Amino acid sequence: MQLKAQESYTMLNFMAEMQEQFILFISGGGSNARQIIDYFKDNERVKVVGVLSSKANLAMEAFCATQQLPFYDLSNKDFSAYLKICHELNANWVILAGFLKKIPVEFISAYPNRIINIHPSLLPSYGGAGMYGQHVHRAVSEAKEAFSGISIHLVNEEFDKGKLLFQHAVALAPNSTANEVEQQVRALELAFFAKDLDTYVSALK
Repeated sequence: MQLKAQESYTMLNFMAEMQEQFILFISGGGSNARQIIDYFKDNERVKVVGVLSSKANLAMEAFCATQQLPFYDLSNKDFSAYLKICHELNANWVILAGFLKKIPVEFISAYPNRIINIHPSLLPSYGGAGMYGQHVHRAVSEAKEAFSGISIHLVNEEFDKGKLLFQHAVALAPNSTANEVEQQVRALELAFFAKDLDTYVSALK
């Protein structure tokens, strides 16, 4: 049975309203963002609507072009530019996929309980201002920790203090270097981040 034009338009609007629209914020190479984009490609419930980068990233820009996704280099832009684009793209979730800037209160107020971050340690250990990337892995290595892992959490006004949603741990070999810790943690990020996002937003329906 064919739908009339008005019925088809109404159904498309309904589907758009039901769909979760992710916008991804990055500061690094974008490996987590690529994984998320690949994971949700052709997904009817979740759509990635764009990638915003705090610095130039020609490789990620080219990748987004192949995926027909808008990419924005927001080098030296304040958060009003980020918020404007989020609204223009109708994003209803902000995913921090390796984003290093602190999210201001005004932005958090615009997306309450709708900003999700991934942190490369088992919070509350090795979180807080200045604890990102190699700084975290070096601290874990120097402390000779037996485990490290990832924490996926909501973002609030304090660094790495938002509600924990998921954690995944990995056992570390004795005397692991910072680079070895990073490799194991990165594997967890690529294996679980997109899947956990899917699980979380699906459970809210």
